[in-house]
Amino acid sequence: MASLQTPVCDFDLPAPDFALPGVDGRTWTRDQCKGERGLLVMFICNHCPYVQAVRERIVRDAQELAILGIGCVAIMSNDPSDYPEDSFENMRRVAQQFAFPFPYLLDETQAVARAYGAVCTPDFFGYNAQLRLQYRGRLDESRKETAPTGVRRDLFGAMQQVAETGRGPAVQIPSMGCSIKWRED
Repeated sequence: MASLQTPVCDFDLPAPDFALPGVDGRTWTRDQCKGERGLLVMFICNHCPYVQAVRERIVRDAQELAILGIGCVAIMSNDPSDYPEDSFENMRRVAQQFAFPFPYLLDETQAVARAYGAVCTPDFFGYNAQLRLQYRGRLDESRKETAPTGVRRDLFGAMQQVAETGRGPAVQIPSMGCSIKWRED
């Protein structure tokens, strides 16, 4: 399991569109996930210890960001053939277990992960109301273990700033996680 860091934010890069199946039985597009003041696209999975360490915080932040007008969506792009825990059925189970307040979508062809330039789980892409990239950083200080309570909430603070000003912070700390499990072509 390779551990990777995300690249620095490429400010104002447009958010690629998508139409992906959700664990709720619907097909979701980028524009259906977008909030009035922006969109947070999260590449996550079920088996990654980095994601497992922050699931509750992702749910908390997504709920609070919705109040600020930021829509959230989670996309699972791993190839589940070697990681059965990332199967669509298990995605549904995890979404229910943690009461995901956002669509949890399957990127079976991995085309969406490639379009976004996602490299790891978790990988966060924060967009403003014009769907221009403003944040590509970490959730908080969590790694494979959940960070202690009271740590700075990097992602939430950045997306709150995006909701208020349309611009993300100049300084961003990369997210770290397990590499996306690419299909062998």
